[in-house]
Amino acid sequence: MREPVDTVSISLTVNGEAVARTVPVRQHLADFLREGLGFTGTHLGCEHGVCGACTVNLDGRLVRACLTLAVQADGCDVQTIEGAGERESVRLLQSEFHKRNAAQCGFCTPAMLLTAAVLVERSGPAPSRETIREHLSGNLCRCTGYQSIVDAVEAVCVARAGSGRP
Repeated sequence: MREPVDTVSISLTVNGEAVARTVPVRQHLADFLREGLGFTGTHLGCEHGVCGACTVNLDGRLVRACLTLAVQADGCDVQTIEGAGERESVRLLQSEFHKRNAAQCGFCTPAMLLTAAVLVERSGPAPSRETIREHLSGNLCRCTGYQSIVDAVEAVCVARAGSGRP
């Protein structure tokens, strides 16, 4: 006999839109975003928080949506790659990723862009390649070998630093 699933009501903002739903208490944020709301840019890879494919922005910080329960996001502001497309840093990174073939299969790309955008937005002078690598180290990519990803992030950081934009 199957046990009843405990549920709880949550309210949060996802990509600028207010959302209220009843969710199973053990549902991960990644499953809630993908299955409940249709934001499929939040990918599930390892489901252990190691690969970074499920990275989202939760109240201004990057979190692993496979390790975060949906109920933990109650009252929070969540941004997925679908909601980040308006950010200048993400648009610039997308362009550089395209130019440099830094997005091959595309599985890691949404989380890689969100993670890189934080570095681009928060760095003053252009960070070193080592700093870029360290910042991206929690996001695994099986296709590119990272060189083109680091090149793309570096190009955006250098352009922003040269324009005087933070």
